[in-house]
Amino acid sequence: MIYIIFIVFAVISWLIQKSLQNKIEKYSRYPLPFTGKQIAEKMLQENGITDVTVGSTEGSLTDHYNPANKTVNLSEVVYNNADIAAAAIAAHECGHAVQHAKAYAWLTMRSKLVPIVNFSSKYMTWVLLAGVLLIENFPIILEIGIAMFATTTLFAFITLPVEIDASKRAIAWLEETSFTDPEKMSMAKDALRTAAYTYVVAALGSLATLLYYILLAMRRR
Repeated sequence: MIYIIFIVFAVISWLIQKSLQNKIEKYSRYPLPFTGKQIAEKMLQENGITDVTVGSTEGSLTDHYNPANKTVNLSEVVYNNADIAAAAIAAHECGHAVQHAKAYAWLTMRSKLVPIVNFSSKYMTWVLLAGVLLIENFPIILEIGIAMFATTTLFAFITLPVEIDASKRAIAWLEETSFTDPEKMSMAKDALRTAAYTYVVAALGSLATLLYYILLAMRRR
């Protein structure tokens, strides 16, 4: 049963990612008078944030906010283009900067988990593999691997309110500034809503995988 659930989540995740890519491509055809860089800088300024810089990063859908060095990093397409998709993504990432400035609890919690999650992500695959292979003689190895995987699952669920709140802040600001008409605003909302679904599926998929390893450990006892 757990295998079926895992496959279902994998398929749903792929479908949502594909849908998000299609919508970003579609909404990038609707122009606005401001580039993603300009949108980001204006949103930061109007929220009284002066210590965050906006920069460009390589890749597609690589946009992110880095609280460690206070930078909003936009993919080249978002940074340079002036369209609905770029505005939505840029405003969302600035939503994280606003969260940081206001000490949003969920973002603070997620940031504190980053070093632990980075360590777990680096080694847990090998620990879990060794745990499965050596489960008869050294069951504790699998248990350690499960504990490491649990930190990444916790991180995925903590990420949900962080991402949803950032999108809400982005939408509220875009509506207040009247950068676009109601029809285009609905497109921005649709893009951000679809992006949020990717995090929901990722969290649930991580939970399903965690349960699989827990059941495996219980059966071997």
